[in-house]
Amino acid sequence: MERLATSREFAHTLNITSNASGAAQAARKGDIIVVVDIIDMSTTAESALDAGALEVFGASSDRVSVPVTVNPEKIGYFAGKKALKHNTELIIVAEPRLGSEDERIENIQLALAGVKRAGASIEAILPNVGSQVSSLADFKDKVVLIITDSGGVAFDAAYNHGAPQVTTGTIVRTMKKKGIRPAKDSAKRAIKLAKKYNTGITLVAASSNSYEDVLATEHIAKLIIEEGFLQV
Repeated sequence: MERLATSREFAHTLNITSNASGAAQAARKGDIIVVVDIIDMSTTAESALDAGALEVFGASSDRVSVPVTVNPEKIGYFAGKKALKHNTELIIVAEPRLGSEDERIENIQLALAGVKRAGASIEAILPNVGSQVSSLADFKDKVVLIITDSGGVAFDAAYNHGAPQVTTGTIVRTMKKKGIRPAKDSAKRAIKLAKKYNTGITLVAASSNSYEDVLATEHIAKLIIEEGFLQV
């Protein structure tokens, strides 16, 4: 008779992958997914959390074509429902970072349709500017939806392929964190979620063509190991 493993017997695993396809594969395996897109999606997310955001979602923009399923309308809907549940507003972050708000809105119609279907109120649509984003709005007790062509796509793929939880990680300092603290907080957040769901962790470099993302995933992985996550 087969005996199911108890939580105490579960062996934690830690993996690194890249791109939306890697995120989707790891999500199907049941891992917690940590999206690392330091310029700028995951750094924007860290800054928003520092400023008191309740939760951060990521979604693909309309113009992206990837070999796995993404569904920004679905994520927009769930982000909107989360805001309604907490009786708060949604802050959207989108690209281009240097363009106008009209240009940003043009690229995110699918996610906006989901937010509209949920019935949530949008407080602002901000540019994806990393650590500086916290100076552009009041994030306290808000839900944040970051819609981008790289990190947002990886988050979207992981979310829609069944990951129990998708989060973000960065090594870049924010307005409140300096030195190694952003990376350490990213590592600890991933470990907390993995223990909550009794899963492994997969770190996803949002783009395999971004040397910064690849190096950052490796650094956060080392910190996760140092925290003792892989110890039996």
